[in-house]
Order: sequence, then structure tokens, then C-alpha cells
Amino acid sequence: MEQYITFLGNNPVLSIIWLVLAAMLVASWFKSKFSAIRQINTQQLTLLVNRQDAQVLDMRTQKEFNQGHIAGSELIKAEKVKQKDFTGLEKYKSKPIILVCNAGMTASAVADNMHKAGYEQVFVLSGGMGAWQNAGLPLSTGK
Repeated sequence: MEQYITFLGNNPVLSIIWLVLAAMLVASWFKSKFSAIRQINTQQLTLLVNRQDAQVLDMRTQKEFNQGHIAGSELIKAEKVKQKDFTGLEKYKSKPIILVCNAGMTASAVADNMHKAGYEQVFVLSGGMGAWQNAGLPLSTGK
């Protein structure tokens, strides 16, 4: 214990950085546990679609969507939904919605905005389309 106190006294900057990183880690964990937006894996996505008629919304570009997308998914423009313009999506307001982007990062911010706009069940595919493809799951091509 005495060594820790000596280290803290000799390295105040490193000690503060360590405390800030620890606080950020704890805050991130709490945010994910108590967030209304859930990150789901590929298996959970499949179950939601098959059992609860969830709608998959793909936020990638038209070109990426045409090269391969989850069957039954609908393409939405990321720029439009980032600006909180959810016109055309009202029909899914009470349905489970799963947002998919390339890696799962863009979809998280949009999911938060959708939840604030009154969408009841919004999920994000953790890892995005990369996770779907890495799992070896099928893709639909074309429109």
C-alpha cells in the first residue's frame, strides 16, 4: 500500500489520467446498462425479425446496399436520419427497429435520436454489417 502512495505522490499526472480513464470506463458501462437503446448480435437480430416482425433499416450507401444487405431490410439515408428527419418511418413507430450501418457506430447516434422521437423499440446491430458478414450469414443483392 505504501508503494501506491509513493507512486501517486511521484506521478500526479499519471494518477489523474488513470482516475479519469477509470471514471470514463465506469460511466460507459452504466450508460450501456441503463440505455434505452440495446446493442444486439446477429442471432438476436434474426430472432427479432422472425418472432416479432422487426424491421431492419440499413443506413449504408445505395452502392453498399446493392452489393449485399440483410434480407427484408430497407435502405434509409443516413444524412436524413442524422438530422432527425424520420419521415416515412412512422409506420415502424411501435415495431421493433434494428439499425444497421457498416460498423455500428453511426447507427448508435441515430438510434438515440429515434428513441427521443418516440420510437418504442430501437436496436443497433453490434458490429454492423461487418458482424453479419463475419458470421457467414446470407446477403441479398440488388434492390
